[in-house]
Order: sequence, then structure tokens, then C-alpha cells
Amino acid sequence: MTQTVLETKQLSKIFGGLRAVDQVDLVVPERAIASIIGPNGAGKTTFFNCTSGFYVPEFGEVLFFGESIKGLPTNIVASLGIARTYQNIRLFKELTAIENIIIGQHPHLKTHWLDAVLHTRRYVKEERASVKSACEMLEFVGLSGLGDHAAMNLPYGAQRRLEIARALANKPRLLLLDEPTAGMNPQETMEMTQFIKSLRDTLNITILLIEHDMRVVMDISDQITVLDHGTKIAEGTAKEIQSNELVIEAYLGSGAAKLSEKYQREKKNDAAN
Repeated sequence: MTQTVLETKQLSKIFGGLRAVDQVDLVVPERAIASIIGPNGAGKTTFFNCTSGFYVPEFGEVLFFGESIKGLPTNIVASLGIARTYQNIRLFKELTAIENIIIGQHPHLKTHWLDAVLHTRRYVKEERASVKSACEMLEFVGLSGLGDHAAMNLPYGAQRRLEIARALANKPRLLLLDEPTAGMNPQETMEMTQFIKSLRDTLNITILLIEHDMRVVMDISDQITVLDHGTKIAEGTAKEIQSNELVIEAYLGSGAAKLSEKYQREKKNDAAN
């Protein structure tokens, strides 16, 4: 039987008089790739912030494998197995790729500052294991050999992958990706799409993502949730969302039909070739 990884019930976040997230119900099953879409200001990132501990919702509930995590601080949420990336890349730019990944391992490290000062045996052992694990993660995300490079010197697409590697270093059961293909060219976008699929299939993790590229969303998603002004207006498969009149009118607009037709043509052409 498939478990529910993340569930929100009537989740609401209010800023002043603005309901940024308004009574949103969402269920993400285990090993799914689920997407949240909507126009700017729809409440997508606020929803992420409520589920990862950055914001405390005024109303509603957040359940992770059936247990409430509402109001827990971010470090506790991370230690339970939720990791995330950001719309704007938030790497430690002056640090190396390996150092960034080691920071992502922090919830699972056992030694503390005194061990580091005294250079204890367990600190040395854990440090070696951390570096080895970070190198393996770099290889996994396709950045082998770049471990000593400062994050700021890596190409844009590599920085995106490094941020995902840092999140994966937390050994998450749920990975939240906030616009993972933002700013990428078509080739990079295609590679990132395939990479996200491989994360689910290789690591057996559940992925919830925010994405504006509709081609990516339609190709990658087991389920799609549509937000508009903080409210869930639709949910379903890619095919159901493409044909949902409320979504077309409230979010995708008149271009939606063209998008759907273009998508179907491209899929047919891909199959023919």
C-alpha cells in the first residue's frame, strides 16, 4: 500500500490582510513527482515555506508520514527528512562544492565544535567520511572532479545541480525543488528534467516541485496542483490539467490551448522519430 508522504489540511498563511495560502489541501504519495503551478503571487513558494518550517501557518495542518510538523523549526524539519532548493540559488559561493555538500550533511553529523577544536579521533573519522560521501554525491549529480572549485566559479547549470546535491546530502525522504529549471537553456532544461526523474527512480524519494516551464511540468509530473491567489483551483494528471477549463481561464489563459496542441504535436513528432 502506497504511503502518504506529505499531507496538508486547510493550510493557510496570512500576511496582514493577505491570505497568501488559503485552505489548501494536498496529498503527495510516496515516490511521486508532484508539481505545483500557478502565476506569480499564487502562493507556491509560501506553501513550500509552510511545509519546510520557514513559516508557521495560521491555520491548518502539515503532516509528514502522518505526523504533524506544523510549527517545527527548519533544522528539525530537515532532520526528519525534508530538504529543499530555492528559486534563487542559495549556495555558499565562496566555499568549494565539497564544502557546500558537507554543510548539507549537518543534520546527520554527530560531532560538535569542541571535537573540531580538539581534533578528536571521532571528529577526524567523521570528517573523512563526510568528504568521501560528498565526493560520491558530486559524482552522482554529474559534477565529478569539481569538488575543489568555488561554487561561484561553476557554470549556472552546475550550480543548480550542486544545490540539489547539497539538499540530497541530508538524505531526504521528501525533496522540495523550487523552479529547478529557472534560467536554463533548452538543453540544460532537458538534462535537468531527466535528472529529476532519475532522482526518484534511483533514490526512491518523493519530489514536490514548483515549476513555470509547462513542458517540464507536463513531462515529469504524476500529479499537478494549480494555485491561484493562494487557493487550490485544480488538481489532476497532466492531461486533466491541460483540459481543465478553470485552469485555462484563471491561469494559463488563451495560450493554454496552443500550448496543449504544441505539446501533443511535439510528443507525436518525438514518437515518430
